[in-house]
Amino acid sequence: MMIRLMEEKDLPEVLAIYNDIILTSKAVYRYETQSLEEKKKWFKEQQASSNPLLIFDENGIVAGFATYSQFRPYPGYKHTMEHSVYVHKDHYQKGIATKLMHELIRIAEEQGVKTLVAGIDGENMGSIKAHEKLGFEYAGTIKNAGFKFGQWLDLMFYQLHLTGPKA
Repeated sequence: MMIRLMEEKDLPEVLAIYNDIILTSKAVYRYETQSLEEKKKWFKEQQASSNPLLIFDENGIVAGFATYSQFRPYPGYKHTMEHSVYVHKDHYQKGIATKLMHELIRIAEEQGVKTLVAGIDGENMGSIKAHEKLGFEYAGTIKNAGFKFGQWLDLMFYQLHLTGPKA
């Protein structure tokens, strides 16, 4: 088991994880699955922006992945990143998301990120507790921010304060 950089050859497994999340959970407020071409475009955009693309590799199988990208597309948000971490359903409860998060946080510190943001569905208590254990603080809730599976969903924001640049 190891964390490594994502490679283009990993994209079919990454896509399978992400599409399952879309279809079965409220972790992503998206209705339609992505195509491999869309995921390749995303991969190239993440690489071009120097955003980390991490894989949790369990004996040659992609068990989870993580990344972050700029919170909003304006210069003032240059040092604020929103992260995403997804784990394959067959690998839940193994601490994979936490291990990926530790590595993302380490990279964020190296890259001069000031604030790491998590947008979490209001009912996802497992993710909320995991983020709190990592030092994330509650930053607010947007009520009825999304609609999925026939119900309105609240989006909670948590943030982790990092060293970042002085100015």
